[in-house]
Amino acid sequence: MLTLLATQVLAQDGPQQTGPDFGKASPFGLIVIVLLLIGVFLLVWSMNRHLKKLPKSFDEQDADPDLATDNPADPGAAREPGSGT
Repeated sequence: MLTLLATQVLAQDGPQQTGPDFGKASPFGLIVIVLLLIGVFLLVWSMNRHLKKLPKSFDEQDADPDLATDNPADPGAAREPGSGT
């Protein structure tokens, strides 16, 4: 049953409204594509600039010792169990 339905759908003719302008793109489509390509180029360029500002490594050995002290959000700080907030 499913095979018969698939055969009928695939055997149908193509679209009947194929005039002389069928399949031709307008200049507006070209403008949209060019603008999208420019936008992608600018995003990649900006991302590369930001990635160049990052350090080569995020190892703790390379970190500035002044920044490692007096950190209130230190994950290594021990708390009393059950102390809550």
